Amino acid sequence: MNQPRRLGRGLEALLGRPIPAAETPDVVHPPQELASSPGTSSGEGGLLQVHVYDIENNPFQPRKEFDATAIEELSESLERHGMIQPLVARRHGERYQLISGERRLRAAIKAGWQTVPVQVREADDRQMSEVAIVENLQRKDLNPLEKAQSFRQYLQRYGCTQDELAGRLSIDRSTIANLIRLLELPEAIQAALHSGTLTQGHARALLPLGDEREQMAFCQKIQDEGLSVRATEELVQMAIHDADEPPLSVVGASAAGKTKSKARRSSDQVAALEQELRLALGTKVEIKQRAGGRGQIVVHFASVDEFERLRAFFVDDVHSRAG
Repeated sequence: MNQPRRLGRGLEALLGRPIPAAETPDVVHPPQELASSPGTSSGEGGLLQVHVYDIENNPFQPRKEFDATAIEELSESLERHGMIQPLVARRHGERYQLISGERRLRAAIKAGWQTVPVQVREADDRQMSEVAIVENLQRKDLNPLEKAQSFRQYLQRYGCTQDELAGRLSIDRSTIANLIRLLELPEAIQAALHSGTLTQGHARALLPLGDEREQMAFCQKIQDEGLSVRATEELVQMAIHDADEPPLSVVGASAAGKTKSKARRSSDQVAALEQELRLALGTKVEIKQRAGGRGQIVVHFASVDEFERLRAFFVDDVHSRAG
């Protein structure tokens, strides 16, 4: 039975419980005439009323684009039903800095609200980054490249491994690795992925090719012929297999029969192992056999970013086994 994919921790697991309003010395209360604004509360249960322009955006927010139509629909919903879930923010000088709920804040401003209910939490920059990642990771409308960038920026900013980040967020390391690998694709393919003309599944299927020209050619074929992800994966495997086929040679028909059959079986086994490693690592892999059972496994990389990704993959695996 397949295990469900782990999607990450909740706010309380990452930040702890909210700070009660009584413990917050610089509470921002709205004027009395604003207290009855749609979706606002009286400050009970640790909620504060904060002016919308006293709340700054989360500087670690991976989302760069917000769909105008979706914000408009959410704004209309707020006007009809109010704000069921408050924003979450931390104190930032004389103002507040958003931790969670930027779409709701934008929709409230569009609806003409002057104050919004806010739950105040204590959070450092690292926790802010983690909450932003978790909140957006679970949203289907966030571009996979923005998710990938948020992972890579976190790893670079805090100098941790993918395995460590996965542990902090309670998500599978493969989720992080698979998204970051998308940043190795050519810019034109990333643009197609960003615009929605190429899906994340299609993009991942192109990674084992390694060669940018082949990836671009396959990307064009996917768009021209409307190939499914499964069909793309099969064509990529065929292309890799064809590229690895040894050139045909003319041999004597008398003494070479058994040797030729044995070599073919060995070649098929090596090709199958190479394909298994390619799918696992997302790059070209060659197995070179020598006499006596010796040999080499050659892992190719096409850029500095791809090298760093592979290095992190192997180093993380060694650390996780050692632990």
